[in-house]
Amino acid sequence: MTELKTILHVDDDDDILEIARMALEMVDSFTVHQFNNGSAALEKIESLAPDLLLLDIMMPGMTGPDLWEQIKGRPDCPEIPTIFMTAKAEDSLSQDLLNTGALAVITKPFDPMSLGSQIRAAWSLLEDA
Repeated sequence: MTELKTILHVDDDDDILEIARMALEMVDSFTVHQFNNGSAALEKIESLAPDLLLLDIMMPGMTGPDLWEQIKGRPDCPEIPTIFMTAKAEDSLSQDLLNTGALAVITKPFDPMSLGSQIRAAWSLLEDA
């Protein structure tokens, strides 16, 4: 498994984007590319070649799971490990995402200081697989 360096983060909440960017770049030294909607992320994903997707579940227009399905269906994108973030602690939805291949589901509000370690812990599951 390659080292986790680059994260593509999509969330429709500008505050979440800013907090996550600061936490992941400043605290954990990741390279983070962010978009506030799925369409914009789809336009750029191939050129960014992220190691990991961090997707909000509930977004207007295109949900995180919808975006994930579109990315998985593209021949120009290899399978990219994906973590979802949600303000809704719906166990059934989270379990469905995990059952269909999501790496993890992180509940909002999240602790900015531990976000990177949560992501690294989920990433380490790939190495154990």
